[in-house]
Amino acid sequence: MKSTYKNIDEFAEGQLLLVNKPYNWTSFDVVGKIRNSFKPLKLKVGHAGTLDPLATGLLIICTGKMTKQIDTFQAQEKEYTGAMILGETTPSYDMETEADQKFDISHITEEQITAACAQFIGEIGQYPPAHSAIKIDGERLYEKARRGEDVELRLRTVTITEFEITNIALPEVSFRVVCSKGTYIRSLVNDFGKALNNGAYLSKLRRTRSGDYNVDDAWEVMELVTTIRELKAASVIPE
Repeated sequence: MKSTYKNIDEFAEGQLLLVNKPYNWTSFDVVGKIRNSFKPLKLKVGHAGTLDPLATGLLIICTGKMTKQIDTFQAQEKEYTGAMILGETTPSYDMETEADQKFDISHITEEQITAACAQFIGEIGQYPPAHSAIKIDGERLYEKARRGEDVELRLRTVTITEFEITNIALPEVSFRVVCSKGTYIRSLVNDFGKALNNGAYLSKLRRTRSGDYNVDDAWEVMELVTTIRELKAASVIPE
């Protein structure tokens, strides 16, 4: 259930806002849209846990004093639903870039696909995609990748609590994942393709849960912006 607000001052005191990030928006686009809706009030606004532009779903936004707790919310367990395409890979591990390799999938069985999940349960090592927002020497990896530069990817340890296949309609395979902070689902999909001696890239991704917070209780961006503007209009705010 969405929270209800009586006046604009509540946001300055500090609020946790659940927002459904739209497709093709960056997490920073969402933060910027909400921050701008508060003007001329100067309010701290931040998000806990970045979603890629091509992903949708739950984005936790903090305002005012609540921004001090962003690290706490960011550390929570995450749940995702998504889909992958078997038989191809892309440099970005998703649909941001064109396919660079193709593989025959005619020999792959549903049993092999389902069984491959088991090796990814528990604490695993994974490399982040070259097209990611991780900073090295003050610059994000995707900026280097887009210039064609080689980047040194560092192995990270993450935890996968649940990984299940929910539907198989080759070449598309749908799944659900419960994982720790810092897990790259794009990398998980890429590694899954390798586990089948094949290739795979992420075609859909939606964050459905973060900790105890669920996307079913989230605001649509413009719905929240309209609510903020209405509260602001009902208050006397000096220019």
